[in-house]
Amino acid sequence: MSTHNGRTAMRIGCGAGFAGDRIPPAVDLLERGDLGVLVLECLAERTIALGQRRRLQDPGHGYDPRLRARLSALLPAAARRGVPILSNMGAANPRAAGVAARTLADELGLNDLRVAVVTGDDVLDRIDLQAPALEDGRPLAEHGPIISANAYLGADALIPALAAGADVVLTGRVADPSLFLAPLAYGLGWDLEDWPRTAAGTLVGHLLECAGQITGGYFADPGHKDVPDLADLGFPYADVGADGTATIGKPPGTGGIVSRATVREQLLYEVTDPTAYVTPDVVLDLSGVTVEEARPDTVLVRGAVGRPRPGTLKVSVGYHAGHRAEAEISYAGPNARRRAELAGEIVTARLAPTGLRLRADVTGTEECRLRVAALTSSPERADDVCFEVEALYTNGPAGGGGVRTNVTDVIGIVSTLLPRDAVTPRTEILETAHARETA
Repeated sequence: MSTHNGRTAMRIGCGAGFAGDRIPPAVDLLERGDLGVLVLECLAERTIALGQRRRLQDPGHGYDPRLRARLSALLPAAARRGVPILSNMGAANPRAAGVAARTLADELGLNDLRVAVVTGDDVLDRIDLQAPALEDGRPLAEHGPIISANAYLGADALIPALAAGADVVLTGRVADPSLFLAPLAYGLGWDLEDWPRTAAGTLVGHLLECAGQITGGYFADPGHKDVPDLADLGFPYADVGADGTATIGKPPGTGGIVSRATVREQLLYEVTDPTAYVTPDVVLDLSGVTVEEARPDTVLVRGAVGRPRPGTLKVSVGYHAGHRAEAEISYAGPNARRRAELAGEIVTARLAPTGLRLRADVTGTEECRLRVAALTSSPERADDVCFEVEALYTNGPAGGGGVRTNVTDVIGIVSTLLPRDAVTPRTEILETAHARETA
C-alpha cells in the first residue's frame, strides 16, 4: 500500500472477525470488493493464552492454527490485486507466523511478497504480579499460575510495517480497532494525534472488527430481525473519506444485510462506556455518532469524538484456573426427566465428601440429557466427576446411556495496566527465500 499521495478516500474490508471465522466470504470480498486493504481480526482474549501454552510446548507454534488455510486462499488474489493484508494471527508467536507466511509465499510462487512481523506486545517479564487486576482488585498472582501477559498495541506500532511496503503484516496482541486505524491513517495521511480523525478511524475499526456481525450475523432472530440468505453471508467494507466520514457496505449479491439496526448493534458491542471507550490510540466518545441508511445495504456513519490517548496500555493476563470436568448421560421414555434428575442427585451426593462445587443440569422432557460439571484444582479430581457419571450406567436410574466425558484445562483472563513507555513495539521484515538468494 502506498502513502496517501493526495488520496481522498480509501476502502478497507474485514475478512475475519474471530479465529474460527469462515474463509470463502473473505475471498469473495477480496476478489470483488475493490479493496485498498484487508484486515483479518482473529485474536480473542483467551486465544493468546492458549497460543502461549502451545508455544511453551513447541517454540515453532503459538500462532493461529488456521493461518496457512486463510493465507493460502487469500494471498494469490491479494498479490494480484495489490491489496495488503493485516492480521493478528501471530497470536503468541508472531515471528513464527511470519516464517510460516513467508514459506507459504515461496510455495505459491509469490517471490516478491514482503512479510512484516510486529512484536513487543509480550510483557510477561514486565508486569508486577502484585498489581491489582482491573476486574476484581485482587493481585494478579492470587488468580493462579500466570501463563501470558500481552499489552494491547496501537496503530502506531503497525505503521512502520506499512511504511516499509509490507504486503502482509502479522501481529500479536493489537487492539482490534487499531488494526484498521493503522492502514487508514497511513493511507489517508492522518496524524495519529489528530484526535477527530483518529476517533473516526477507530469507530470504523470497531464497526468492522467482527466481520459478519455487522452484515447480519449474530444479529438474526427469525420473526423479529430477519436476515436474508444467511447461508451466503457477505463480509463488510467501509469507504472512508479523508475527513473520517465512513460508509459501511458489503459486496453486491451476497447474503445478509447492512442496516441502521445492524450497525447500531455493533456500535455498542463490548462497549462499557459509550462516552469513553478507551483504546491505545484515543479515548472514543460514541454518544454523538449518527447512523443513516443511504441506500439498501449502505449505511453512513459519522460523529465520533476523540480525546487524547491514555498514558497506559491495557494488558491481558492469562492464568491457569484449574481443570473443568464435563460429563453427560441421557435418559429417554416415560418418566425420563425424573430419572435424569435422580441421577444428578445421586452424583451430587456421592461427590459431596470431596467438597467439589458441582453443577447438574437436565435438559429435555421425553428425551433428557443430564450434564454434570465442576471446576477442580487437579485433573485427578476432575476424573472423579467423570467416573461417577459413567458409573450411573449400572449404579443409577434405569435406562441411562450415551455417556460422554471430557476434562480440559481452564485458562482464565484478567487485565491490568502498564505504562506506555514500558512497551516497545518492533517491526521485522522477513524476506522470501528467493529474495535472500538474489540479494
